[in-house]
Amino acid sequence: MSEPSKTARERRDQLKKGIPDLHKGADPEATRAEIARLMGKVSYGEVVQVEQELISEGLPVQEVTDLCDIHSKVLSGQIDLSGVRPAPAGHPVHTFTAENNGIEMLIENIEAQLDDLAKLPKDGAAGEIVNTLLGQFRLLFDVDKHYRRKEYLLFPFLEKHRISGPPKVMWAKHDEARALIKNAIEYLETAENATAGVIALRADQILRPAMFAVAEMIVKETKILLPMSQEALEENEWFEVSRQSSEIGFCLYDPKVEWIPEGAEGIAGDVAEQGRVTLPTGSLSVAELFSLLSALPVELTFVDKEDTVRFFSLGRAPVFDRNRTIIGRKVQLCHPPKSVHIVNQILDDFRGGKQDKAEFWLAMGPKFVYISYWAVRSEGGEYLGTIEMTMDVARLRKLEGEQRLLNYKAGK
Repeated sequence: MSEPSKTARERRDQLKKGIPDLHKGADPEATRAEIARLMGKVSYGEVVQVEQELISEGLPVQEVTDLCDIHSKVLSGQIDLSGVRPAPAGHPVHTFTAENNGIEMLIENIEAQLDDLAKLPKDGAAGEIVNTLLGQFRLLFDVDKHYRRKEYLLFPFLEKHRISGPPKVMWAKHDEARALIKNAIEYLETAENATAGVIALRADQILRPAMFAVAEMIVKETKILLPMSQEALEENEWFEVSRQSSEIGFCLYDPKVEWIPEGAEGIAGDVAEQGRVTLPTGSLSVAELFSLLSALPVELTFVDKEDTVRFFSLGRAPVFDRNRTIIGRKVQLCHPPKSVHIVNQILDDFRGGKQDKAEFWLAMGPKFVYISYWAVRSEGGEYLGTIEMTMDVARLRKLEGEQRLLNYKAGK
């Protein structure tokens, strides 16, 4: 059968067979050659559909994640991007691409430092190069903002278009990259007195894996994620991604212009002042309620009985990123794949009446974050949902004795 006569289903089945074969130990180069012989160029849409189908049919997300780098290599050069249109300046896709260009330049600069390191005597001092590398890897961790904009702004819209498999895999790869960069930074912070030979050895074991993970993600975005997203999302959805991007920040690049699609509606005005919310213990205007919740030093998120996020408060001192795109999203999709089983256990225990509260606390740099989950029930005991409360309690942990008199500076 010649290539043009193959149906879309036949092409996907050929690709679908090739990816799991890699998991069984098939040679990547042989698999790549076979896919090229049978299929020629592969569209990014076919790759996405196959990945989605494999997960839907029961292949664990972690296995697809483990295969991700391998099948990216296999498909490298085989993905057809001829129909991808360039994005205008200021458009989120343009910004993601410009950031990737900056990341690639940074990786090239790191490689240049490692080349200089290799030229030093193995028993020689390398403190200056180590300090430069440390600064560069700290800068590389800025990619976290790039990843978070994908996770919290782009992925929710893809899920609304029934594209959930690839985002799950990609989020897991983000976490791997972040962990590798952190590991590289931790090593460099203690390596100032190490010899050039030792650092060169550790570069292959610790530094380059982090660079490789970030570089591979750029390939996945360029070849698959961004073209797929351009095809799936509508202009008003991209506008929403664009409007909220500055809340998280940018990586090694700042958009030079604001992108506003033709015919875009104006930004919604302030919360309406009309009407009041009446409760058994009093009433508030909508503006008062909004401002009250925003003034609290805690973040609140409400998930209904169907596990759907329905509300979140901004809070006075936000600890985590929360954007409007999470509204209407399943709470499981708002967490990294590695922690979803914990989320499900809490919700199942609350729903079944086994528990009413779950608590966690963790150190995050200078912050000490306390997170608690509470079952929300009606007066009759019916499960209505779960409220999550998050706050930084570092200052509270330092309090001692008593304060009975007014002192605005106390406890700061």
